[in-house]
Amino acid sequence: MVTRPESAGLFTRVGGLRHTSPGRLKLLLATLLTLGLLAGLVAAVAGQSARSGTDDLGGRAQPLLIEAETIYSALADADTTAAQAFLAGGLEPAALTQRYDDDLQRATTALTAAARRTPAEGVAADAVSTLSSGVAEYAALVATARANNRQGLPVGASYLSEASKLNRETLQPQARVLFRSAQTEVNDGYGAAGAAGWMTLLLLLLTGLLIALLLVQRYLSRHTHRTFNLPLVAATVLTAVLGVGALTLVVNQQSHLDLAEDEGSGPVASIAESRILALQARGDEALTLAARGSGAAYESDFDAVTQRLTVRGGPLINEYARLDPELGHLMDRAADSYRSYVKAHDEVRAMDDNGNYDGAVKLAIGNLTTQTFESLRSDLDFALEDRKAFFTREIGEASGGLGLLTVLGPLLALLIAGLAYVGLRARLEEYR
Repeated sequence: MVTRPESAGLFTRVGGLRHTSPGRLKLLLATLLTLGLLAGLVAAVAGQSARSGTDDLGGRAQPLLIEAETIYSALADADTTAAQAFLAGGLEPAALTQRYDDDLQRATTALTAAARRTPAEGVAADAVSTLSSGVAEYAALVATARANNRQGLPVGASYLSEASKLNRETLQPQARVLFRSAQTEVNDGYGAAGAAGWMTLLLLLLTGLLIALLLVQRYLSRHTHRTFNLPLVAATVLTAVLGVGALTLVVNQQSHLDLAEDEGSGPVASIAESRILALQARGDEALTLAARGSGAAYESDFDAVTQRLTVRGGPLINEYARLDPELGHLMDRAADSYRSYVKAHDEVRAMDDNGNYDGAVKLAIGNLTTQTFESLRSDLDFALEDRKAFFTREIGEASGGLGLLTVLGPLLALLIAGLAYVGLRARLEEYR
C-alpha cells in the first residue's frame, strides 16, 4: 500500500477548497490575514531598522567623524604652534604655549571619545591605539626641543624636526586613517538609515494587501449581490492610509538623508580637509625657517598643499554657494584670506632667501600675517560648525515618524486583519 506524504494531503485539501464557495471564502480570508500580519511584522522591522540606522548615523558615525577631524586638526595646529613658538626664541610667548597645550588637550579628549565609538578591532582601533601612545611621545620631543631652545642650543631644532616628523609621518596619517574610516561609516550609515530593503518590502506588501482587498470585495459583490461589505471597506481605507503614510515617511526620510549627506557630512569633510591643509601650510612655513637653510622639503610641501587648496575643484574652492549663499560667501572670504596669506609667505621666503632671516621670522609670526591666517581659520571654523548643525538638524528630521511606524504600523495591520476576518466570517456563517 502506497502512502502519500502528509504535506501532499494538505495541498490536496487546500486545493479542494477552490471548488466550493465556503472554501473559496476561506482561501480569501487566509490570504488577507497572511498579507495583513506580514505587513504588520515588516512595518515593525522596517521602522525599527530605519530608526536604529538613523540614530547610529547621528549618534555615533557622524560624531566619530567630527572627533577624528578634531584629532587631525588639533595635531596639525599643535605642530604649527610649536614651530611658531620655537621661532620666537628663548621663552616662548605665553599665548602660543597655551594654544599648543590646548591643542594637545583637544586631541586627547577627542581620542578618548573616539575610542568609545570605535569597534574593539580593526583599522580604526589600531589608529586610536597608535595615536594614544604617539601623542605622549610627541609632547616629550617638543618639551625637549623647547628646553634646548631656551638655552640657545642648536640641537633644539633637531628635536623639533623629529617631533614634527613624528606628528606628520605617523600621528597625522593615523588620524587620517581614523577620519577616512569614520567617513566610510557615515557613507554606509546612510544606507542603513534608509532601510531600503525593508521599506520596499513593506510598500509591496501593503500594495498587495490593498489589491487583494479590492478583488475580494469585487468577488463578494458579484457572488452575494451586496454592494458593500463595511468591515472590508474599512480595512481597505486603513490599508490605503497606512500605505500612503508609509510612502510619505519613506520619501520624507530619504529627502532629509540626501540633504544631510549632500549639504551636511559632504561639506563637513571638505571644509575639514581645507582647515587641516591650511594648518599644514602654516606649519611648513615655520619649520622651513626653523631649519635655517635646510628646510627645502617643508617649502616643497607648502607649495603642494597650496596647489591642492587653490586648484579648481579643490576643497577650499568649491561650489558652496549652491548650498547656501551665506556659506558660499564665507568660503569665498576664506579663499581670499588664504591667497593673502600666500602673498605674505612669498615675502617671508624672499627675505629669508636674501639673508634677512630675522626679518623673515618677524613677518612670519607678526601680527599682519597672523591676523590674515586667523581670519582664514575663523571662517573655516564657522563654516564647519554651520554644516555640523545642518547635518544634525536634517538627521533629526529624517528620524521623525519612524517611532510611529514601528508602533502604529503593526497595530493598524492587526486592525486590518481583524476587519478582514469579521467581513468574511459573516459571509461564511451564511453557509452553515
